Amino acid sequence: MTVNLTDPIFNDEDKARAYFEEIRWPNGVTCTHCGNANSARIYSIAANPAKKIRAGLWECQDCHGQFTVRTGGVMESSHVPLTKWALAYRFMASSKKGMSAHQLHRSIGVTYKTAWFMWHRIREAMREDVMPPMGGAGKVVEVDEAFIGPSRDVFVNDRGWQKQRGPAGKRIVVTLVERGGSSRSIKVDKLDAATIGQILRDNVSRQSRIHTDEAHHYRPPGADFAAHERVNHSAKEYARDDVTTNTVEGFFSIFKRGMTGVYQHCGEQHLQRYLDEFDFRFSNRAALGIDDTERTRRAVKGGEGKRLTYRPLSRA
Repeated sequence: MTVNLTDPIFNDEDKARAYFEEIRWPNGVTCTHCGNANSARIYSIAANPAKKIRAGLWECQDCHGQFTVRTGGVMESSHVPLTKWALAYRFMASSKKGMSAHQLHRSIGVTYKTAWFMWHRIREAMREDVMPPMGGAGKVVEVDEAFIGPSRDVFVNDRGWQKQRGPAGKRIVVTLVERGGSSRSIKVDKLDAATIGQILRDNVSRQSRIHTDEAHHYRPPGADFAAHERVNHSAKEYARDDVTTNTVEGFFSIFKRGMTGVYQHCGEQHLQRYLDEFDFRFSNRAALGIDDTERTRRAVKGGEGKRLTYRPLSRA
């Protein structure tokens, strides 16, 4: 992770505001209330020296609504300076395995509660709203599952509460990776052919080749695609010609290292947000020609039109 802390957007509030405005409104300011994009009908109230108005405030003459670059996005109602938001976005976008809220609160000088909330807002910005089908003719989509977190205790008759061993009781994640492309991860409640089939139908083009391991729950849904090819891990087969699940397993390697070594704990209700974070960085990685700067810009742009308030989030 490389961050140039001398960049003005991290130290000058006006430069930070201009940075966010340029990303959100590359073709000129647009009213967040009515959608008016006519610059002649939108003017800066803060530019009037006769009025002591907070910087960055705009007014639309069509609907008479006032707004800033924060309005109608994940930063709305936040009192954290934009310089700190710019730095937080950069940290999250460029940290391969993530950064803890404790580290953020120490690095930018906010409370832990504020840092935790900022992280979840940025994860919301990283969540993809429009997800076209993965794969296609001649393309490979690898599919695998992982079991996350400690095993839950279960009550066994005559034995009381017992710690479950192995994957039983853990949180289940199914991840799809288009080879040479994006990833998509979904938290599921159960692992069976019906669940896998629904995920594949919703997310993958039927013309794709599907690569999985030998697990039985992949067999029935795999028949609906151009090809379903398997590697037999139980026989220590990990690749056969181009048939492998090494790419999706590489994704899980990064995700598990981040969850264990950086975040350490994740409530089940928030797991999907963490998956969205790791999917975003994988799908916008350097191997696809996207550097830290562009990845950060894409995360900022993704926050437009999304809102996340603390109370529902803290109770989720």
